[in-house]
Amino acid sequence: MTDQTAPWWTAATAYQIYPRSFQDSNGDGIGDIPGIISRLDHLSDLGVGFVWLSPVFASPMADNGYDISDYRDIAPEFGTLDDMDRLIAEAKGRNIGIVMDLVVSHTSDEHAWFRAACESRDNPMRDFYIWRDPGPDGGLPNDIQSNFGGPAWTFHEPTGQYYFHLFDPKQPDLNWENPRVRAEVYAMMNWWFDRGVAGFRMDVIDLIGKEPDRGITADGPKLHDYLQEMHQQTLAHRDVVTVGECWSATPENALLYCGRDRNELSMVFQFSHVMAGWDETLGKWTRKPVALPVLKHSLARWQEVCAEDGWNSLFWGNHDLPRAVSKYGDDSPEHRADSARCLATALHLMKGTPYIYQGEEIGMTNVVFERIDQFRDVETLNFHRIQTAQGVSTEDFLAGANLNGRDNARTPMQWSDAENAGFTTGTPWIEVNPNYRQINVASDRASQDSVMARYKALATLRRNDDLIRFGDFVPFDLDHPQIMAYARRLGSQQITVICNLSSQSVTYDVPQDLRLSGVCAFTGRIIDVASQETLAPWEDIVVTG
Repeated sequence: MTDQTAPWWTAATAYQIYPRSFQDSNGDGIGDIPGIISRLDHLSDLGVGFVWLSPVFASPMADNGYDISDYRDIAPEFGTLDDMDRLIAEAKGRNIGIVMDLVVSHTSDEHAWFRAACESRDNPMRDFYIWRDPGPDGGLPNDIQSNFGGPAWTFHEPTGQYYFHLFDPKQPDLNWENPRVRAEVYAMMNWWFDRGVAGFRMDVIDLIGKEPDRGITADGPKLHDYLQEMHQQTLAHRDVVTVGECWSATPENALLYCGRDRNELSMVFQFSHVMAGWDETLGKWTRKPVALPVLKHSLARWQEVCAEDGWNSLFWGNHDLPRAVSKYGDDSPEHRADSARCLATALHLMKGTPYIYQGEEIGMTNVVFERIDQFRDVETLNFHRIQTAQGVSTEDFLAGANLNGRDNARTPMQWSDAENAGFTTGTPWIEVNPNYRQINVASDRASQDSVMARYKALATLRRNDDLIRFGDFVPFDLDHPQIMAYARRLGSQQITVICNLSSQSVTYDVPQDLRLSGVCAFTGRIIDVASQETLAPWEDIVVTG
């Protein structure tokens, strides 16, 4: 792959917006599309190439928009179709594409399809969803559990059958074995492409091939047939980007999704480095530190998998995950900014498309909620009920939720030290992190060595330098407990990256192949990388030569 043949998105830095929490324009406490438009210059200044926009479709908001009731309309709290068209156009005028969130493994139970399906067993829409008779004992069809806790089957008394939902009961799963379902989805996708969107992020797309009767929920036998059909019907011959959220993706099956000759997806979000910090029994609802060698081996393995084919997506966080600086860095006042910069450097100089989650560019941190009623996330509230019934104390549950719960990433974007962080003039739908007085866009911009300045520099490097886009990734000392070190090489060019991902100084014996005399990528100064380097906490060395 070269600059002449590579897709445009290989040079892009992506940015995820969670609309409810980004910018409110009308004082109702909920972020909206006009608010996003008002902040496009921030994204342009940051160097963003495309925005992944979490769902803004019509929705009753049981799962904050991931329960869609109309794929061709906008939720009133977010705006109108005219607002959406204006966002697409104004972003395009700044060379930013809008990538929408495609949620087609399930819909809302308030979607017209499901309402019709509930009318009778004979309704033509019945087979748009997955229905089963009660089991032999009159109970559940089987023991599959919802990802939000509890059974994945809910009984519909008027028609005497259970319907299947891998998430909340208000999110019934679509039946992808029905060709009419697939045709409706493809027509909807093309409708949005015709309106100018630059692609789709595909929510839990590895679940569309589910076969509940066989106990298969992810990575089903027909999954790749569906993805190839989708590509042929919607993506072929379009200059767009697709990224699939695939919790079941592994190094062994990754290229089935994103191999260049597979005609499926541009790239996948895989989560092996995320799940490395989860407890084997309680999942993410407990405290478990991630050892740096485990993290590095995971990231390096995926670099290896996509070295010659496919493409990596690079991310620390998103709307479902804790804040990067709190999870992988050090969010203390002493080290927060340094660790935010260092984490950005370590991730963004690898091969693949890097994703910035809103607020990451200023080093926003996890919030610390003291009461369960401060949470808004349906998953957190469901698991609190389940785990307290199992004997887990509320204190212990809160500790885990404050570390790994989804609301960490959903507190409002911190624009300034004004009331409510400049997010809204009303009452925010979820509380603002109290540290917004110190951590906000305005104060970060005023800093000479800001976190945002580092993100801008990294986006510029990716956009302009083929070495960053296409160079080989060569890791070193994967078992070192503090240092993440690698080289990127393209022909005779090399960039050396050495990051101290810890809150202690470290003296590092630099491997011969990383020693380099060249230019510091961020300051332009000439630097000699010696045989031994002492790095301060969260310091990085990045030299091109």
